[in-house]
Amino acid sequence: MRPVVDAARCAIAGLVLAALAWTARAVWEIRLAAAGQPASGPPDQGDGRHRQLTALEDGYNLVSSMSGAAAALCAIMFLLWLSRVRENARALSGERPRYAWIWLYAGWVLPIANLWIPRGIIADIHRASAPGRRLPRSVNWWWGLWLVGMLSGVGLMSTDSRDEIIARAYTDVPALLASDAVVVGAAVAGVLVVRAVTAAQRERMDGV
Repeated sequence: MRPVVDAARCAIAGLVLAALAWTARAVWEIRLAAAGQPASGPPDQGDGRHRQLTALEDGYNLVSSMSGAAAALCAIMFLLWLSRVRENARALSGERPRYAWIWLYAGWVLPIANLWIPRGIIADIHRASAPGRRLPRSVNWWWGLWLVGMLSGVGLMSTDSRDEIIARAYTDVPALLASDAVVVGAAVAGVLVVRAVTAAQRERMDGV
């Protein structure tokens, strides 16, 4: 058995940080939309030409870089927690996990597999930690929001350049804000998942 409280606190801190970072992005996108696109047009002028960014656009690039760093830190903290509770779940149940350890990482990035494996890992951990107990609703909320944010094309897995996102803030900010809201919602639901799974595991460990 390995202690899980500190790992859970770190994972929660990472999720909260990511939620705050994406909230800051949304605020900056609102500021861009309110300021309006400069008369010189979007940052990417086509044919490989880019105009000089305004101070507000430079600020958005800085906020985007910070949100990316926050997301990376959040992923590391969450995976460390997930690895620890998975090990404890295996010890508590005495059974081999359904998914091998490699899926803790590959399950998030492999196409198709990333549509269900991470949720399955969480569900299996909870099942082993609290047999007979219903899976917390927060798991489904978290996974549903995560999938929307991943598949929307403007959220976590967006392939647009920052210049393209800035241009979109001028012309279609509601879509960006909706995507930001989904990411923030997924982070908040993730906090509830970490708390629920950790509590169930600690309760089982105390009874062993």
